[in-house]
Amino acid sequence: MSHHLSGPDLRPPADDPRLDLTDVFAFQSPEAAGATVLVMNVNSFAFVPGASPYLHPGAVYKLCVDNDGDDRPDLAFSFVFGEPAGGEQAVTVYYGAGERAGGFAAMGEAVVADAPVAFGPDPAVAEAGPLRFTACLRSDPFFADLEGIGDGFTWTGRDTMAGKNVVALVLEAPDDTFGAGPEIGVWGRVSVKRDGRWISVDRGAHPSLTAYFNPDDRKDEYNAGEPVDDVANYRDAWIEVLKHTGGYTVADAEHALRTVLPDILRFDRSKPARYPNGRRLDDDVTDARLHMVTNGRIPSDGIGPHSDLLPHFPYLGPPHA
Repeated sequence: MSHHLSGPDLRPPADDPRLDLTDVFAFQSPEAAGATVLVMNVNSFAFVPGASPYLHPGAVYKLCVDNDGDDRPDLAFSFVFGEPAGGEQAVTVYYGAGERAGGFAAMGEAVVADAPVAFGPDPAVAEAGPLRFTACLRSDPFFADLEGIGDGFTWTGRDTMAGKNVVALVLEAPDDTFGAGPEIGVWGRVSVKRDGRWISVDRGAHPSLTAYFNPDDRKDEYNAGEPVDDVANYRDAWIEVLKHTGGYTVADAEHALRTVLPDILRFDRSKPARYPNGRRLDDDVTDARLHMVTNGRIPSDGIGPHSDLLPHFPYLGPPHA
C-alpha cells in the first residue's frame, strides 16, 4: 500500500476508513507559475465493503508545513467536515500559523467556510483570495500490483488500484503562502477527540513506510506520534528492517533512512518535483520503496501511472462510477 490501511493488520486506523490518510502530494502548479499544490487523500472506503465516501464529522484532517527545517509545523491547514445529510456534506478550512499550527485540534481562522464536498464528477472549487481549494471524490492516483506484493513479489501485471476512488483535499496557493524560502516539509494528520482530548489516529507523508517498517503492535503508536520524534523512536528498529530485507550495512541503512526519517515529505520548490523531492501524482513510489527496502533486489512491478490525471485543477482524475 501507499499509506492506505495504516492501522494494525492492514486495517483502517481505529477500524474506520473515514479516518484513513492514504497519500500526500506536493508539486508545482501546472497552471499557475509560482504556486504550490498540496494534496491530502483520505478515506479508504474503496477497500471496505459497505463503507461510504463521507468524511468523519468529528475528526480534524490536517496538512502541516514546516518551513524552517526544525521538523515542527510552522503553518497548517485543518479541514473539518459537517454531518452528511441528503447525500451532501460541507467542509470548513482553517489556517493556523505559529502556535496555532501545532497540536491536533483545528486552530486559526476559517479561510473557507461550509464549502460543499463534491461527490459527483465535477469538483466544487472554493477560492479565498489567491488560494484555491476543493474537497472532492476523485480517482485514486496511487498505482501498484498489491496482489503481487502480497504473493512474495510475484507480479501479476494488474494494477490493484485501477478503478478505485478516494476523497481528495486539494490546496493551491502562491509559493510564499507556505514559506518565504523554496524548501518546505509537508505531512498529513487525522485526529479525533476521545475522553475530552484530541488524539492523532493517523499521520504520514512518505508512501509505504508503516506497511514495511512498523510491526502491527507499533502502528497505532506511530500514527499518534510527531515527526520531530521519529529519528529517536524508529531509526534503530528500521535499520534492523533494512539489514534483514536488503542486506544493508548499518551505515548504508542509516544513509537510506535519512530520506524518510523524520516522516516529512521535503520539497525544494526551486527544483522540479519528483519523489522524494515532493511528490507528483504520477510518481512511481511503489518501485521507489521496493528499491529502498530490498536494496534493488526486486524488479519493478511494471505498473504505470493512471491515464485519467488532469492538466488542470484539481489534477486528479474524475471519480469512477
